[in-house]
Amino acid sequence: MTAALAPALDVADWQARRRAHEERVDAWLTPHLARRRSGVKHPVEDFLFTYYSHRPAQLRRWHPGAGVVLRDADPAEFGRDYRATTAGLTVDTDAVRARRAEPIDWIRRLLTATAGRPAQFGCFGMHEWAMVYRQTQEEVRHNAWPLRLSPADTAAVVEERGVRCSHFDAYRFFTAPARPLNVLTPSREAQHALEQPGCLHANMDIYKWAYKLCPLVPSELVADCFALAREIRALDMRASPYDLADLGYPPVQVETPEGRAEYAAAQRSFAERAAPLRARLLAAIDG
Repeated sequence: MTAALAPALDVADWQARRRAHEERVDAWLTPHLARRRSGVKHPVEDFLFTYYSHRPAQLRRWHPGAGVVLRDADPAEFGRDYRATTAGLTVDTDAVRARRAEPIDWIRRLLTATAGRPAQFGCFGMHEWAMVYRQTQEEVRHNAWPLRLSPADTAAVVEERGVRCSHFDAYRFFTAPARPLNVLTPSREAQHALEQPGCLHANMDIYKWAYKLCPLVPSELVADCFALAREIRALDMRASPYDLADLGYPPVQVETPEGRAEYAAAQRSFAERAAPLRARLLAAIDG
């Protein structure tokens, strides 16, 4: 059954929404694309464009979300996921849901399970340390940037603190000797059972689930999720073993009690901000 349609938006209204979205994301896209053209890499700002599959042009493209009718919109401009009605153009919700039923259900189950689980705040960002554990400066992923501690001291922090990572897509980048140090063995199959709302990477991934639900969700929501993920990535790298102070990212020294307290407080704040975004995605799926 097709959901009831919202009141139709006049051309001036929906085009204003589209312009506002494009202007918002251009502030993120323009410097990234300039760096890409010049071959300059940024370990923080480029992450969301290189780790995730959503291309810059896709992030910039505006969708109103399911149930919204656009008056006098050109069907060719919006693509196959839209259908024409007597009132205007709208997302073909039935067709999109039918074609992508399995991934939509997978995302829904993951978001629901994550939202219903208690948040954990005791990892202190050791996942990033486990990704460089027992590697030399030349071997680490972002080897253009120095480590704050020597490889031996970095390894000692990992061994002293232990690793409590529940997120498979972080765990899979651990070095081989670091994996046995983790208290869990995350896998794709266990993701629904392990994902928890205190995890930085789980909250960054809300952006991934948002864009995978397009065009059922409005692009403004995708951009909200991107904005949060961008802030989370900054904390992720500030708490990492890398020294990115010259890029404007002072370290959160999680090897110290003060740094761990700072990290956990920021982690709690991100969890609180991620919860309503997760709820909005669930509402879009169920609606």
